[in-house]
Amino acid sequence: MLTKDFIRLTGTSLLAHKLRSFLTMLGISIGITAVVLLTSIGEGLYKFVLSEFTQFGTTLVGINPGKVTTFGMSMGVFGSVRPLTISDAEALKQLSFAKSVVPLVQGNAEVEGNGRTRRTTVYGVGSAFPETFSMKVGAGRFLPDDDPTAPRAFVVLGYKVKQELFANTNPLGQRVRIGGDRYRVIGTMEAKGQVLGFDLDDTVYIPAARGLDLFNRDSLMEIDILYKEGTNVDRVVAGIKRILKSRHGRDDVTITTQEQMLKVLGSILNVLTFAVGAIGSISLLVGGIGIITIMTISVNERTTEIGLLRALGAKQTQVLSLFLGEAIVLSAIGGAVGLLLGVGLAQLLHAMLPALPVHTPWTFVMFAEGLAITIGLVAGVLPARRAARLDPVEALRAE
Repeated sequence: MLTKDFIRLTGTSLLAHKLRSFLTMLGISIGITAVVLLTSIGEGLYKFVLSEFTQFGTTLVGINPGKVTTFGMSMGVFGSVRPLTISDAEALKQLSFAKSVVPLVQGNAEVEGNGRTRRTTVYGVGSAFPETFSMKVGAGRFLPDDDPTAPRAFVVLGYKVKQELFANTNPLGQRVRIGGDRYRVIGTMEAKGQVLGFDLDDTVYIPAARGLDLFNRDSLMEIDILYKEGTNVDRVVAGIKRILKSRHGRDDVTITTQEQMLKVLGSILNVLTFAVGAIGSISLLVGGIGIITIMTISVNERTTEIGLLRALGAKQTQVLSLFLGEAIVLSAIGGAVGLLLGVGLAQLLHAMLPALPVHTPWTFVMFAEGLAITIGLVAGVLPARRAARLDPVEALRAE
């Protein structure tokens, strides 16, 4: 059978049964659309969360009190015998690879200034906080490098707090009350926005020692270290353990590197992406069953045609190729339509909901189209084999 005859027979068969061909392609296209759309959302979420984490850099190490670790997160002071102190943070500055060390304590308190009151998140931190977390001061300066155990009562306002309390008035030099204590405003931060649901603009920053007093705590919630790029992370962890073990008498802290967090996060998000893709694949399975059903019906309807082809000398392999070709063409066209719908719906969804991250990797697009063709090939095998094995004489008598 010549190639042009093969193409003509395949095309004629598909066009002669438009509704049947349309329904077959519809099943595949819906499956591909579902896979592309769901995977685009999963991949977008993956990239969004990774970008949220990595905006603070990849050379951060967090130290939490307590040795007990569950699902990659420290149990904090509940698992600790000895608290983390500001003196511990000062001792960690001795590490040669440490670019900056930040003690951190967090809580919630009312901030009163310019005749207005607002409840907001209060961070007790060290002077190196902006460098460590890649944040910028908008006006004035950040907390100075005072005596860490007896710092002056200075405060730096987050962008939103500054707008809420002082609007267009310059807050520098003004006095505010935080939890009943008076602080002088020495700076305001640039807008940072939200990170994983936490509004970094609706905050104020005070010295860590004053944060411990404000929240009546004897332990820091965390010590963060920014280490020099190129330093082996195992060396970083070993150095931290050595210093804190010498101070505490034993290894009683949880150390979490940015690499560990990204690995755990990556594995979770990979499972999520796989899960949403698998859900969409169920639709592809239904589409494959549809191809088997439609092609089986086609074989029954075209028994005489098959008998005539065989009587004219068509080989079993040629009849097999003819029906497989129809299945592949249907699934390829259905897959292409599904890709267009999936990408289009993903972009439309992102346009309607800008906060929803959507990303469609083109390598996956090509994989999805190949998957559609493969499904058509696999699903068309049984009906095509049945057609190829029909006895020519019996097929001609079927009419």
